[in-house]
Amino acid sequence: MIIRGATLINGTGAPPIGPVDIVVEKNRIVQIRNVGVPGVPVNNERRPQLKAGGKEIDANGMYVLPGFVDMHGHIGGTEQGTTAEYVFKLWMAHGITTIRDPLSGNGLEWTIDQREKSAKNQITAPRIKAYTTFGAGSRGTINTAEQARAWVRDNARKGADGIKFFGAAPEIMQAALEENKKLGLRSACHHAQMAVSRWNVLNSARAGLTTMEHWYGLPEAMLNKNTIQDYPAGYNYANEQDRFGEAGRLWEQAARSGSAKWDSVMEELLKLDFTIDPTFVAYEANRDLLRAMRLEWHQYYTLPSLWKFYEPSRVSHGSYWHSWGTTQEINWKNNYRLWMNFVNEYKNRGGRVTVGTDGGFLYNLYGFDYPREMELLQEAGFHPLEVIRSATLNGAQALGMDSLIGSIEVGKLADMVIVAANPLEDLKVLYGTGAIRLNEKNEVIRAGGVRWTIKDGIVYDAKKLLQDVRRIVDEEKTKSGIILKVPGA
Repeated sequence: MIIRGATLINGTGAPPIGPVDIVVEKNRIVQIRNVGVPGVPVNNERRPQLKAGGKEIDANGMYVLPGFVDMHGHIGGTEQGTTAEYVFKLWMAHGITTIRDPLSGNGLEWTIDQREKSAKNQITAPRIKAYTTFGAGSRGTINTAEQARAWVRDNARKGADGIKFFGAAPEIMQAALEENKKLGLRSACHHAQMAVSRWNVLNSARAGLTTMEHWYGLPEAMLNKNTIQDYPAGYNYANEQDRFGEAGRLWEQAARSGSAKWDSVMEELLKLDFTIDPTFVAYEANRDLLRAMRLEWHQYYTLPSLWKFYEPSRVSHGSYWHSWGTTQEINWKNNYRLWMNFVNEYKNRGGRVTVGTDGGFLYNLYGFDYPREMELLQEAGFHPLEVIRSATLNGAQALGMDSLIGSIEVGKLADMVIVAANPLEDLKVLYGTGAIRLNEKNEVIRAGGVRWTIKDGIVYDAKKLLQDVRRIVDEEKTKSGIILKVPGA
């Protein structure tokens, strides 16, 4: 297969170049050839020749990027009523060719089965890395270091790619992380408030943690006036409005940029080659709830069961809109400013930052939340090329897969995204719905939307994948009779 005439935006940080022809044999990139200069007809004598039986993609005027890596992608589940097909097609329609499922919430055995089917291209799905929640499947509570090590060894024998931690007693975390690292597996941690006062991100990084998720555990390593977050007396962690409302006040309690504490934490994480997977998009509804509710794709691509899950509830995780108002949103806007400042500085000082989404919660829809996370990295201060690097090569490095994916280079797997508009000018062109434009005839049009997603050398029509999702949603709407509307309306 030859992709003809595209402008290449690579994951290496290199500037765009084109037109290029990219030659794929089976599932590998075997040649990348510059075939001219902009504004001049392509020199056909310089073009690689198509072999008998081969196929061509006419990508003239289009842009080709490495396949995207989502470092925090839950494959739906019964709680949200989302099937794997629905989630996979939304991801693939947005150019996501590799995901890390940080929980294997549908069961490790099931996730491994999907991982193997995807690897054999028996299903339409991204490449999958299957992590397990620490302690999952254990017959009892893990309360000794040896029990922790034994669970980690058993998890590896079952075929997991890594472990997702939420926190535990220090001796348990130390033993589990050290054993996991010794076995050559990777790890992630959401440093939950119930354990973070004893074990924050510095403790995890020193013990061998691969990536931190979200931001929990980081400001706690830099608290200024206390050693514990300033919880109000009536706080109850089981009340999620308390939990997330107070989380929006946490960064203001941490050291500021340029302070000795800020610098010491950052320097140690940099020396440990630690990865930050911020998932800014996962919490964005906290700073503008009405915007999150009214995102245009909900109408066509959000399942009724998922919409119901998003609504205010004391039961559904992440649906804590009991009384979410101006004060909470302003706190979270300030929280984002400080959080983004750390992440951008970490990147500028050589730290690895990746793109993860945590879709299926807080009005974030799988696939569509990926370009939004990219936009939020740009808001944090990233150059668009730095955003692309975070979405591709950085993710591949964090997974230990950079010899195979993450950039368009000879010898690597043919994972690519082809889009008809330039994402460096506007990341919105990566949304499945495209970006709104006004043409010379004063007509409103949509620009972009991924045209083709190529995974393992197989070409997928991204527009048709979205049509499949829309059909699934329409069928469920007809069956359930649910009409998507703002809660309480």
